[in-house]
Amino acid sequence: MQLLPIEKKDREKFNNYIESVDKSHVFQLFEWGELKSTTGWIPLRFMVYDNKEPVGALSILKRKIPGTNRYIFYCPRGPVCDFENKEILDFIWKNIKKIARKHKAVFFKIDPDIEVENNSFKNYLTSRGFNRIKTGKDFDGIQPRFVFKLSLDKSPDELLADMASKTRYNIRYAGRKGVKIHKDCNLDDLEEFYKILEVTADRDDFGIRDYEYFKNMWKYLIKSGYGKLFMAEYEGRYIAGTIALICGNKVWYSYGASDNVYRNKQPNYLLQWSMINWAIDNNCEIYDFRGVSGDLDEDNPLYGLYRFKKGFNGDFTEYIGEYDLVIDKFYYSLWQNFMPIAKKARSAILKIIRR
Repeated sequence: MQLLPIEKKDREKFNNYIESVDKSHVFQLFEWGELKSTTGWIPLRFMVYDNKEPVGALSILKRKIPGTNRYIFYCPRGPVCDFENKEILDFIWKNIKKIARKHKAVFFKIDPDIEVENNSFKNYLTSRGFNRIKTGKDFDGIQPRFVFKLSLDKSPDELLADMASKTRYNIRYAGRKGVKIHKDCNLDDLEEFYKILEVTADRDDFGIRDYEYFKNMWKYLIKSGYGKLFMAEYEGRYIAGTIALICGNKVWYSYGASDNVYRNKQPNYLLQWSMINWAIDNNCEIYDFRGVSGDLDEDNPLYGLYRFKKGFNGDFTEYIGEYDLVIDKFYYSLWQNFMPIAKKARSAILKIIRR
């Protein structure tokens, strides 16, 4: 087997392989690396070949650790390959260690879409030197550990019939009240979406990226066919919007926003239903609602998000979470002991700035 670097001229070949396999993920696409490069990450891409046939691919994000000359290697939701084939995986880990040392990476982080019940895979990672990162039940990790996934193995009518009665009612209610969903959106619509996102962030007290990030998402993903903006209109004004991403046989609900007015018209339900139907139209097998809290206590402030997504009758899924392959033990110890303090301070500062 060979592990070879991928350049821009290889973009189509790289993406075609990623989209063709069961563990495809939008975060592993060439375009995702381009998007993240606008926020300070350096993308590195590789493909694994066996007898000149591609059998694996991985997009790694590299970033400098503040105050050091060392780096992070992060492979979001990757690598992309047959996770049952340990020979391929072992080959990847062996070669990534060599590459990471050349780049002065302290560790190589993965968080694959492997369900937590898969004990054999967790044991396999541990046996190969990976360190499991413990996170809480809310949104403590880099990617959500708890999600809802809807299998699209039924007709739209059957999927609708399987939903909670209130969810089904609210989807139809929004349509009856005159909420219209726009699917052929442009950059002007993206601006309107961002304005509503700012309202949502202020109301629900969470931080958001600047508008430039969403313009770059449009440039690299939506224009390339890997995403779509949906906007809900009522009486001539936009009142809500969502962004969905697509890769291979899956669609992910990525961002959502709703204005403070006309929320009683239930646009969010109709938006979700529109994205589900878009996934069906694109022959997808899975619609991923993305993150929810794993703390199902009704007193949890995040329980409302869980209840909203649960109403669509997806499967509540917990992934195995984050695993680090340690490259430099000394700097990794520093990272574990001191970076949590730095991250907490930075989070508090950003929260103040974004208000």
